[in-house]
Amino acid sequence: MKQTEKVFHESDEGGKNYLDKHDIKVAILMLFGHKVSKDEVSQILYDYGSVQDSEEKGLNLVQFRAAMKPKLKAVDEDEQIRNTFLAFDRTCRGFLTLDDVKTVFRQTCPHFAEYRVELAFKELDRDGDGRISYKDFDFMMKFNHSD
Repeated sequence: MKQTEKVFHESDEGGKNYLDKHDIKVAILMLFGHKVSKDEVSQILYDYGSVQDSEEKGLNLVQFRAAMKPKLKAVDEDEQIRNTFLAFDRTCRGFLTLDDVKTVFRQTCPHFAEYRVELAFKELDRDGDGRISYKDFDFMMKFNHSD
């Protein structure tokens, strides 16, 4: 969370101890590398903001952290999934073969039954082409049985 605090202070133009609409846009650009729409800023202020000393709606540090927490979590999850896929895709082809998956399981879980790896692979290879795309891998990693 230190990064969030640093971005908050760097984006707080004028040192007013809160972020206004413009400051929020700058902060999100610094944290995530993309511009945010006016509507998204308005939604963030509606969900997390409060009226500040200047009678203007804004986010103090605690509110900013709360607003950014779900966004940072989503980025972290996607990055972790991407890195896991890359660990399986050792030849950087952009897809996984059964051999790729078996190799990783042999190295990391040597006692895991090979037939289980094959069953899981078949389940993920929905079109039966012998490959698991990143999209399929991402779907599997985000799948929740309770939904």
